[in-house]
Amino acid sequence: MEEFKVKDKSLAPQGHLQIEWASRHMPVLNLIKNRFEKEKPLKGLTLGACLHVTKETAVLVEALTAGGAKIALCGSNPLSTQDDVAAALADKGVHVFAWRGQNTEEYYKCIDNVLDYKPSITLDDGADLVGTLHSKRQAELKNVKGGTEETTTGVIRLRAMERDGCLKYPIVAVNDAYTKYLFDNRYGTGQSTIDGILRATNTLLAGKNFVVCGYGWCSRGIAMRAQGLGSNVIITEVQPIRALEAVMNGLRVMPIAEAAVVGDIFVTATGDINVIRQEHMQKMKDGAIMANSGHFNVEINIKDLESLSTAKRTMRPNLEEYTLKDGRKLYLLAEGRLVNLAAAEGHPSEVMDMSFANQALCSEYIAKTAKLSPKVFTVPKEIDEKVAELKLKSIGVKIDELTAEQKKYLSTWEMGTT
Repeated sequence: MEEFKVKDKSLAPQGHLQIEWASRHMPVLNLIKNRFEKEKPLKGLTLGACLHVTKETAVLVEALTAGGAKIALCGSNPLSTQDDVAAALADKGVHVFAWRGQNTEEYYKCIDNVLDYKPSITLDDGADLVGTLHSKRQAELKNVKGGTEETTTGVIRLRAMERDGCLKYPIVAVNDAYTKYLFDNRYGTGQSTIDGILRATNTLLAGKNFVVCGYGWCSRGIAMRAQGLGSNVIITEVQPIRALEAVMNGLRVMPIAEAAVVGDIFVTATGDINVIRQEHMQKMKDGAIMANSGHFNVEINIKDLESLSTAKRTMRPNLEEYTLKDGRKLYLLAEGRLVNLAAAEGHPSEVMDMSFANQALCSEYIAKTAKLSPKVFTVPKEIDEKVAELKLKSIGVKIDELTAEQKKYLSTWEMGTT
């Protein structure tokens, strides 16, 4: 088996500095790491991870390693790996298989490299690792006790597997923890998506018609940050409750066919396929910018864009210009992949602190639990609340506790109007 494969091992010194910087801003994960070093709850286990290989992920890897685990890691997107961080992890002895700019064959080869280590717990972001295990590497399923899933897209896929009766081991949906989606999805995606758009384009957002496709937690964050920078935010949705919420939050809501005519910047974050396609591109303004913040590069139909175009050129890093047959120019960011990771650095360390604290504690939970049925589970309430408590403690915030009288009142039906 290969020990590791990265783009350039000489980048390790810079990667170590990046990891150190992230670690300084991830106090909750460091508290867990300190406990793990003493208790070794993961001793003797191999953890196979398919995650974005960023400086924050490296801090998670350090915590899991401190807990006694052996780690095999690959990237969960061809453009999200930070090569200096991957080099630093290899320098630390982690079996890492990741580099920026992989093609599809290389991407899945790296997943195979991780599975060669026969993990007993999987950590996934998008469910490609789990999907490969269930389709092409079924012999390794017997080694797996359980796993975790980081993102909305992956949870959707895994719940579909559960419904179809083909999920062979339990998965804890880290994405569905309150301390994950209320913060990572909303504040993390909001800030990092805007960061990616600005790094790729350096365009002014104030006064622009900024179209956000979807109004889930990620989209809420994107809309909030775009609105804060002075954009006229437009939401497109298919779910009436979310659309109504957007209206009540003061946003314009309309079908994508109408938004295509007036939008200056378009961002998809729905988890679905072909959200922006040929009939919408044909209506767009000359100079319209398209970006995706969903996990897979399927939300903007790139084949449609190419079929409408006569020329394509790279204007700036992560900014491609497509010249259409009628002379209009449309711009696509980061090849339609996650703009926040492909064109920027992903979520800030402070918010990933909570998400990866959930990953670490759920890995411990799986390791210590005798047997779970092959289903998708929510994060145990005590883990979710523990992460919040540790985060509040780390930023010096104290809260109240219920009195005995208040606890009794909340647990009885007998006390009413007096």
